[in-house]
Amino acid sequence: MITALELGLIYALVALGVYLTFRILNFPDLTVDGSFTSGAATAAVLIVNGTDPFLASAAAFVVGALAGLITGLLHTKGNINGLLAGILTMIGLYSINLRIMGGANIPLLGEDTLISGLRDVAGSGWTSVLVLVAMALVFKLIIDWFLHTDSGLALQATGDNEQMITSFAVSTDRMKIIGLMISNGLVGLGGAIVAQFQGFADIGMGIGLILVGLASVIVGQAIFGTRVVMQATLAVVLGAVVYRLAIQFALNVGLNPNDMKLMSAVLVVAALLLPQWKGFQRIAQWRKNRTALDAAGDATLTSEAKTHGEKVR
Repeated sequence: MITALELGLIYALVALGVYLTFRILNFPDLTVDGSFTSGAATAAVLIVNGTDPFLASAAAFVVGALAGLITGLLHTKGNINGLLAGILTMIGLYSINLRIMGGANIPLLGEDTLISGLRDVAGSGWTSVLVLVAMALVFKLIIDWFLHTDSGLALQATGDNEQMITSFAVSTDRMKIIGLMISNGLVGLGGAIVAQFQGFADIGMGIGLILVGLASVIVGQAIFGTRVVMQATLAVVLGAVVYRLAIQFALNVGLNPNDMKLMSAVLVVAALLLPQWKGFQRIAQWRKNRTALDAAGDATLTSEAKTHGEKVR
């Protein structure tokens, strides 16, 4: 269970990256399958050659961001469909990743990594889980902060109503490129940490990653809600953990590991169908009514306080 929690918290970085493109930008980005491996490959090569694992992980973020930049330029400047632009970048990255790694696999056993350092300090129990919780929350809060800045609000508006935000002289092309770079940077960083966690980087480790990211986002938001940005990003982090726990449970009951992608697809379908279930709709309506009542109560208290203040005067 601890291993599943740790992996879920690491994959929360990937889920946050997918959330930025899939939910915020409304952009179907398949680059992540390639940028994840690019981040892992970059970090692994640098670590094997003696680079500090923190710097290697930072380099993985940069490489992932560059992959997002390529997709963004293909889409915005090349006028290529977003889905196709991501596919083209992903395919190109396969060969680039092989070049970076010099082969199909790089072992990291015995190397100094972020995870080995964590194990030396915190062991492999709940303390290490708490450290990874803190890491996931830090990145979640950074995303929350960014989405409340002027650039972040413009990014959200680009995904919601591109024509409207264009009328305010905001470059939607620039917003898309920024969003794709941040998203794939997070995915690349996630790939670097996953490689250090499992002790190797492999050319096929990013295959189907978009499904993992979507499962985390959709399952998390279906269960925990998306009322405001801070709640939505927390739901994404928790969704990544829930997804990993579900995978671990499936393995424990004897499900074939080769069926994990099928299970991921089933989870996504279930999460998409869940909001259409009448029982879920009643719960959602109850939440909505409760939120409205809380807001009305706060407004009433504020009004009464103002009235009382005027009487005292």
